[in-house]
Amino acid sequence: MADKKNAKQQQQEDEDFNFIVRIANSDIDGLKRTVIGLQQIKGVGKRVAQIVVKKAGVDPAVKIGSLSDEDVKKLEQFVTTYVEYAPEWAINRQLDYETGADMHLIGNELELTRKDDINRMKMIRCYRGIRHETHHKVRGQRTRSNGRHGLTMGVSKK
Repeated sequence: MADKKNAKQQQQEDEDFNFIVRIANSDIDGLKRTVIGLQQIKGVGKRVAQIVVKKAGVDPAVKIGSLSDEDVKKLEQFVTTYVEYAPEWAINRQLDYETGADMHLIGNELELTRKDDINRMKMIRCYRGIRHETHHKVRGQRTRSNGRHGLTMGVSKK
């Protein structure tokens, strides 16, 4: 237990330690391990982070703040080019509606694309688009007793 505290103090006293690491327009806490730190990027989950760390040749147990600038650049490059070496089933945007290409979106691009998809569904008046417009459940959940709006609940007596 005391060894862990000494190790933390030693890391914090180290001048090369970065408390905030910037990768793919996301701020990552430097005190977290590499795999867990990469998961703070929107669009990068546990599996993607593990694949990227393995491909970059970085130790996954090392704190991300103690990595050198070269390793951080290498990680960023592998995160942004993930679609090139990942299997087709492991990317988050297969057969894009507009381009037809396979993409793996991260950060703000992921949020903007999601909003565009919802707006397209609303414009073409498909079932999912109508459900989004009316703020109902979209994926087939039951709505008899759950997902209600408003203040009234239960039976109202006259």
